Amino acid sequence: MNQAGHPVPVLEIAIASAAGAVAAQLGGADRLELCNALELGGVTPSAGLTASVLAATELPVHVLIRPRPGDFCYDASEIGTAEHEAQLLARQGAAGIVLGALTGDGQIDVAATSRIIAAAKSVAPAVEITFHKAFDQSADPLPALQLLAGLGVDRVLSSGQAQRARDGIPVLSAMAAQRSGVQIMAGGGVLPADIADLSRLARVDAVHFSAKRPGPSAANVGISLGSADGADPNAYFVTDQALVRQARAEIAALAGAGQNSGQ
Repeated sequence: MNQAGHPVPVLEIAIASAAGAVAAQLGGADRLELCNALELGGVTPSAGLTASVLAATELPVHVLIRPRPGDFCYDASEIGTAEHEAQLLARQGAAGIVLGALTGDGQIDVAATSRIIAAAKSVAPAVEITFHKAFDQSADPLPALQLLAGLGVDRVLSSGQAQRARDGIPVLSAMAAQRSGVQIMAGGGVLPADIADLSRLARVDAVHFSAKRPGPSAANVGISLGSADGADPNAYFVTDQALVRQARAEIAALAGAGQNSGQ
């Protein structure tokens, strides 16, 4: 709580490596979201990467389940893969799983979402469930939020259906005001300077921040390894501890006493 009695947001950092987990923890993160390929918006990490991250940090680690890049309309094979991944991640000790599935007309894919949640909870009943930014491609956010509450989702990651979360504050505020029982976590183009407004105006429960910078790489040899490599096939991102500290400082200022917001 801050001095006015309002809760301050939890700080979740998106990471893609054990080194990123350490940097985020040292920078003052409350929680981690682990994925692979931040450059693609994140896909499911390997079992080895997950094990390395769980061994490297004391923070709760929530792991992304996204079987491929692209849209969130999955076929039966992809949903089956996601179910297996959910069970494996729960068995490995992930504190939470992060998922998202939609139908072709922008509705929550209830069947796919329910199956993935059930798969994780069949192994670890207490595992937490986050519905990721697929939510921002849903046709109508408020009914979608209420539907997810009924499916047992703990939190939703959203930019308020805007390109950047700070531009989606009106929708985020409406989501928070709905009091669905689902935590609202703002994410999408978030900068440390945005956190105060996301907390005070949107009343979000958490802020999701990538805190990334380009990693050091070898000289560009100009040979692309894949269609998404762009101009530099050697480009990748790493977690910047200094950026995490900036976000932590913004939250500490909101708290009014410099105390960690907790988990």
